[in-house]
Order: sequence, then C-alpha cells, then structure tokens
Amino acid sequence: MLDPALQQLPLVAILRGIRPDEVEAVADALYAEGFRVIEVPLNSPQALDSIGRLARRMPEDALIGAGTVLSVDAVRDVQSAGGRLIVMPHADVAVIRAAKASGLACIPGAATPTEAFAALQAGADAVKLFPAELITPPVVKAMRAVLPRELRLLPVGGITPETLAVYRQAGAAGFGLGSALYAPGMAAAEVGQRARAFVQAWRAL
Repeated sequence: MLDPALQQLPLVAILRGIRPDEVEAVADALYAEGFRVIEVPLNSPQALDSIGRLARRMPEDALIGAGTVLSVDAVRDVQSAGGRLIVMPHADVAVIRAAKASGLACIPGAATPTEAFAALQAGADAVKLFPAELITPPVVKAMRAVLPRELRLLPVGGITPETLAVYRQAGAAGFGLGSALYAPGMAAAEVGQRARAFVQAWRAL
C-alpha cells in the first residue's frame, strides 16, 4: 500500500489547516504533479470530512490518510472516514499496532534510534524523522548506519526543494512536505507550482 505510492514519488504532501471545501482542488493539483501520498492532519478544520472527500475522489493509486494521529480512537475515526494511512508525530506503539491491526499503513515519528527501533518493532511501514530542523543530515546519516536498510526514513519539518539533496545523501528515502508546499488558504494553482518545484528537485537527484 505505502511502498507502491512512495515508489512513484517518495514525497508526502501535508495539508495542515486545509478546509473540506478546498481540499479536492488542492489534491487534484498535487496528483497532477505526481504526488501519490496525501495526509490531512487531524488538527485541521473538519479533517475527517476532508479525508472522506479525498478517499471518494482520488484514484486508487493515491494513498490518503491523516497526520497528527495521537490515539487509538483516532485511528478508528480515520479508517471510518476512508483513510488508509496513519501518520504520527511520535512513536506510541499502541497507536502503531492499532493502525496495523486495522490494515492501515503507518508512518510514526521518531527523533532517536531508540524510538525508531521501537516503531519498527511495532510494525511501522516507514519512520518520519521529526522535527527535521533538529535531526540534521549528519544525524540522519548516523541513524541510517544502525537502522535496517529497508526501513524508509522520511525527514519532516522545514524541508524545501533546496534541502532535499543533502538529506538524500545522508540516507533519507523521501520527505514529508508541510508549509513549503501548502499553507492554509493557498490556491490550488500555487500549490501545484510548489509541488512541481519539489518534484523537479527530487528527480534531479
């Protein structure tokens, strides 16, 4: 589920603050530029409504889900809305296990090797290195040296098209993209332009 989407493009669009009435146009713009993984953080307005709309609208190869998932109950809510991906800022193994038991993809957050190994043991499909402002490329390289090679490490936080290369060289397998890709109220056309810049930067690596 997660691997095919990330193989097409290993960039996760984080639409924090988006509203249900604008989410479809923004997602269409992202999909047109090649994005196949889209998360709507649960602290966005009516996030479950937005997730439901995208689950019904987007093609089958688009993986739609929620970010900022903090509890087992939230996992159930996301699944009921049609989401297939759980993204977390932390490595709560109970939430990871609940996601996997429900047949969902799960990307928990970790800032240390201890957290990353615990997340992997609980069933994580990839690990979000968060916040990337704290986890610099030398830290990513050190973590990459001890974690299983097949485990995807995805830095999130402050990532721009200009910073992809140095993280990629350190061992990052992809990225989560927040405010440099989408900010609340941004028109779909502008999101599409920003998405194109990220895709071009990734494909240039």
